[in-house]
Parts: sequence; structure tokens; C-alpha cells
Amino acid sequence: MRNVISLNKNWAFIQENAGLPGEMPTDWHKVDLPHTWNAVDGHDGNGSYDRGTYWYAKTFETPKQPLGGGKVYVEILAAGQQATVYVNGKEVTYHEGGYSTFRADITDVCHEKGDNLLVIACSNEMKDSVYPQSADFTFYGGLYRGVNLISVPDAHFDLEYYGGPGIQVTPKPCECGGAAFEIVSYVKETDENFTVLYAICDAEGNEVASACRPADETTVTVYVPDAKLWEIDAPYLYTVTAKLQRRNETYDEISARVGVRSFSCDPNKGFIINGAETPLRGVSRHQDMLYKGNALTKEDHYEDARLIKELGANTIRLAHYQHSQDFYDACDEMGFVVWAEIPFISVMNQDPDAHQNCIIQLKELIIQNYNHPSICFWGISNEILIGGISEQLVENHKELNALAKEMDPTRLTTIAHVSMTPIEGPMHGITDVESYNHYFGWYGGKMEDNGPWMDNFHKIHPEICLGLSEYGCEGIITYHGPNPACKDYSEEYQALYHEHMAKMLEERPWIWSSHVWNMFDFGCAARNEGGVAGRNNKGLMTIDRKVKKDSYYIYQAYWNKKPMVHLCGKRYAQRAGEMTQIRVYSNQPSVILFLNGEKVEELSADKVFVFTVALKDGFNIITAQAGEVQDTMTLEKVEKEPEIYVLPEVNERAEGVANWFQTVGDMDLKAPMEFPEGRYSIKDTMEELAKNPEAMEIASKAVKLMANMIVSPGEGMWDMMKSMSFERLSEMAGDLAPEGFVESVNAKLIQIKKA
Repeated sequence: MRNVISLNKNWAFIQENAGLPGEMPTDWHKVDLPHTWNAVDGHDGNGSYDRGTYWYAKTFETPKQPLGGGKVYVEILAAGQQATVYVNGKEVTYHEGGYSTFRADITDVCHEKGDNLLVIACSNEMKDSVYPQSADFTFYGGLYRGVNLISVPDAHFDLEYYGGPGIQVTPKPCECGGAAFEIVSYVKETDENFTVLYAICDAEGNEVASACRPADETTVTVYVPDAKLWEIDAPYLYTVTAKLQRRNETYDEISARVGVRSFSCDPNKGFIINGAETPLRGVSRHQDMLYKGNALTKEDHYEDARLIKELGANTIRLAHYQHSQDFYDACDEMGFVVWAEIPFISVMNQDPDAHQNCIIQLKELIIQNYNHPSICFWGISNEILIGGISEQLVENHKELNALAKEMDPTRLTTIAHVSMTPIEGPMHGITDVESYNHYFGWYGGKMEDNGPWMDNFHKIHPEICLGLSEYGCEGIITYHGPNPACKDYSEEYQALYHEHMAKMLEERPWIWSSHVWNMFDFGCAARNEGGVAGRNNKGLMTIDRKVKKDSYYIYQAYWNKKPMVHLCGKRYAQRAGEMTQIRVYSNQPSVILFLNGEKVEELSADKVFVFTVALKDGFNIITAQAGEVQDTMTLEKVEKEPEIYVLPEVNERAEGVANWFQTVGDMDLKAPMEFPEGRYSIKDTMEELAKNPEAMEIASKAVKLMANMIVSPGEGMWDMMKSMSFERLSEMAGDLAPEGFVESVNAKLIQIKKA
């Protein structure tokens, strides 16, 4: 029988490229898995993180099969981003891609007696053939999901095909109320004496159907009468077990939990599951946590899923790579519809080996996760036009889409377009459904632009199912004020933004899915904005999962059916002025506000209730009551609000823009822009501008003033942005660039000759 042995305890680790040891090292650090060497520097704000090749080592005894012989495999659940595995000094496998499971047959290199030395070299260094190439998140290194030893008899279910489980189950509901379970398993080293026994058990463990197949032809369809459907609000799971049988003995056994459901998308009706029109409204999720990096436990994954369920979301986009099996399991159990994707993101590398890596990662994603009923969409790329478009890029997408449909015709394919992807162009119509990442109201434009943009696309392309795959803005819980505005990083502006977005989406059920960017703040070592470096702070919750920002609760009011009420501004605890605004979120029809025990007012509204009150000197107790639920906070009336409530850069940016225009002098910024040959201009890429220090200084300062982003060689998100022209960056910034600003940048650049 199969024996799975965890090897997560007592590893030796060295954070230097020490090379392959000949024996178990005694002077390396002791660590347990999961482990990453970027648990701190991946998001601590120091501007960079350690990207290198480092070594893990552990000894193990060769497991024995009771029948003699047998096979031994090492299973690595994930290794960021490349890994070479050695047993007793011999290389047994090399894997590229930091997010999927891979295995190696180590039978022939194991000792019959005594200890074996397992050594794994992990690297998160940049490699042209491995995705992701560049992105707005930290590429954590290490054995961050764990390692197993798997012992099986010579005859066993396949362990070597792209890290898959060895069984594929496709449950399909029938019109009669039953379900047809199409099952195939993959066996190795069998003969005519072997059969495969299938059993389907319901959620209570009762067997409801079974089948028997010869080992050389395992495919079968099994009918289950009166099948219960996998629903978002009632995610019913069946367990399908396959036993590899030789006469009266079971040699190997595997199982998969599956769900019976049907789904589709319609351009005018949105997402439909089991015949019911159900707009998908939820969040995106990265897999890291504060000072753990991406080395999460099963409990961590389930807690993340629970927090998303508490929000009331019914969908999760798992960005931007394959996530842990633990998290997919949690989604199966809790009823989330999942968008799972590969890390083909931001910039396409022209190296043909990089495209092959995309293909392999897509195969691993589909094969390893085929049985999860929560997954309804395979994503083939994200914001890939940041690096520009080419015929080859379009063809690569068509090939990836065709591969996904060939491997899994039961699910839909999708893509996340960067905001500036043209409404008309060759990137449309490749996948079954499409989505856009829009940040109107943060990186450019106004929050009010979101709805009209979606409406306009829908009008031009009534045949395309359109979603909103990313939207959001930074919210840092230190910053507050009575007049929140874009780019002030305040918790209040983030809440106002999401108030608008939640309402906009509620009014457009034809938008098949929407995913807040992001559920949690996450690590991006290259970022430095808003006074919190090393992180993307667009989360509805903080990276340590300790604080739900006010924006969390507006979605709970829209999406969660359980009665709730939430007072906003609890961290805006010291307030000046005669009057102050109190915002309340609730899914109840009316809210009563009390000030120091006295009723102020009762309001009826839809989700957002706005009160204006006069605080008394000193401390004030505010209570909001909505039916049977209530919330309370304490505010202090002060003469002057704390300086920490305002990000210094907010005022500095305004002054910087004013000073910038003074340096332009008498140039006519309303005249048509010129682009003389042999001179720099806004049409040059940042990488081209970087060849001249003066040109780069102008461009990087302009980007910082315009969008509060650092785009300089070796800093910020240089790898992601270097292929973009300043003109394109300014288009992204939209209204954040004051009138005449782009013209002024060009006026300065054309004064500089190219070498």
C-alpha cells in the first residue's frame, strides 16, 4: 500500500550557495518546513530582498514495502522558483516554476540500509526561461509548502505525470436529477491480474455507486441517482476512491473530492451556476503573510478562506500563480468559485524556452487541480501588455488557450487585461471570457469612470462576457481626515472608493465577475509609497490579518446576508472642528445613531448611512444600532488633529509639481509637442531614457510627482516598467498628471541629445 511520509521536520539550511555537500552538514541552520528565506526581507521595506541559490539537506531511511521491491518518490509541494534535487549525491530532477508540485522516482539511488542524504538547491534568482519574469509582488524563495516521501508497490497509480493525483473525475448533472461521474485513473506496472475498483461516497461517507475496470482500460462512467449539487451556499462534496486491486489485495489507493455542478457565462446575464444567474463578487488573494512570507500552514490557508467567507464573497481570483492544495480544498468546502491562473504576467520574454515554461506551468495547474469543483476558470495571463504587444505574444496566447481547452473542455478560459489594452484589438476573442484590471480613481482618472467604461465596452462588444479582474486603492490605517482624496492613502478615501465600486457592480449584474485587489496587503519588496514600504497596501485587511479596514465592511454590507452594522472611522479617533461626519455601513434598512447615550437620528438608506454630529469636548461614545446588531466607538474632540493623520508626501507632491512648472520657464506648453530625431522624448521607453543620466533624472522625478511611484534602474518596479514609455505611463496616470505636465516633461527631454 501507499505510504506518505512527511519530511517537514529537522532540515539543515544554509543561506549561501555552498554547493552539494557530501554528507549531512552539521554547521548549517536547523529549520522546519514550510520555510522561506524571504519571510522578513520579502516585505520589510528595505527596498530589496535576497534572491539567490541556497541549500537544504535532510537524511531519511528508505521505506520498505511489505511485498518487497516497490518504488520510492520524493514529492516537493513547491519550491521557489527553481529547484535541483539530489539523493546520495546524484541529481534526480530539476524543476522550473515556483508554485506547483513535482516528484521524482528515487528508488534506484536509495540505500538498502542506513540513511540517505536528500539535498535540494532552491533558487529565486531571475531566469529568462521561467515565469514570472517581473511583477508587483515578491518572488519568495525556499521550500515553502513542504516535502514528502511516497512509497508505493511496483504496481501503483501514476505519480510522475506533471505532479498530478493519478485520477481525473468529471461529474456532470443529468436532467433526471442524477449525475454521471466520468472517471479515469492512471496506473503503472500492472498486468492482467490487476483491476481498478471505484467507489463513490456521499458527504456522510455512504457508498452511493461503484464500478470495476481492468487496469489496462480504467475509463468508466458511473451514475449516481438523486445527486446533490455543489452550490455556492451549499458546497456538497462526494469522495471518489480508486483501489488498484490484485485479486484479494489492494496494492494502492487514491481518492478525490469532487462536486456536481454546471456553469456558464452569458454577456448579458453574467455567471450562471446550476441554472441560476449569480454575479460573482469577490476578491483576489496572494499567498503571503507578515513575517511568514509564503511559508504558510494549512491552518493559515483555511483562516484566509474563512475571513473571505465572512466578508460574504462568493469568488476568489488566486493571483498570480498556482496556490496550495490546502487553499483549493478550503474553497471546495466553503463554496467559492475560483479563477486559477499561471504566472504569465506583465512582460513576455521572447525566449522560446519561456513559452515552453508557460505551457508546462499550465499543464501542471490543470492536471494537479482538475478535480477541484471550486475551480471554474483557467487564467492564461495577467496584464501582459505592460511589456508591449507583438504577433508572437498573440499567437502564444492562442496556443495556451487551445491547450487549456484541449486538456479541460469542461471549464472556461479567461484573461486579465491591463487597463490600457485597446477595446479593439487582437487580444480580444482569444479566451472564453475576459476581464480588465482598472484602477480609475487611483492610478488615473476618477472612480466615477469605472461604470461608464464598462458600459461602453459592453456596448461595443455585446458578444464578450466582461469582468473586472482587479480594482482597488491603497488604504493605510494611520492616515485620516475630513476631506479624503485620491492618493492621500487614507483609510477614508479607500472606503469611499469601495463604496462607489460596490454600488457600481451591484447595478451591473451582467459583469460576470469582479475581484477586489486585494483581500490582504501583501509583500512587494520593490514598492515604496504611502509611507509603508515593501508592501502593496490595497488590501481590505492588513498583511498580518489583524485589522479589517473600513473598506472590508462595505462589502460585508453588500454581500453577507447575516445582519451587520459597522461604524467607520474608529482609527480616526481624534477629531477637530465643530461638526464631524459619522459613516455607518449596514445591510439593514435603517440605523439609529446615539451620541453619549442620547439618540441623534434614525436614517433609512441602502448600505451607507451618513450622520453629521457635534462632538462634545473630550471623549464621546458613538453607538450605531441596526435592528438586533450594534457597534460602538470612542472619539475625542481635540483642538488640532495629530500630524500623523496626514502623509507628508501629499503636501510635498503638490509643492513639487508647482516647483516643477517653475523650472520649465517660458516654454509654450500649449503648442503641439515635437519629437525631433536624435533627441529624447516622452515616446522613449524608460530603459532608453536610462542610458542618459540627465534624461532619466527628469523622467523618474516626473513619474514620482505624477503618480508617486519610483521608476529608476535598480529601484521600485523597474523590471516591470522599464519597457514602458513615459507617454504610456502618463496615460495610466490620467488625471493625476496636471494640465501641461506631460508637455513640460517632453519639453525638457527634447533638449537632450541621444548619444
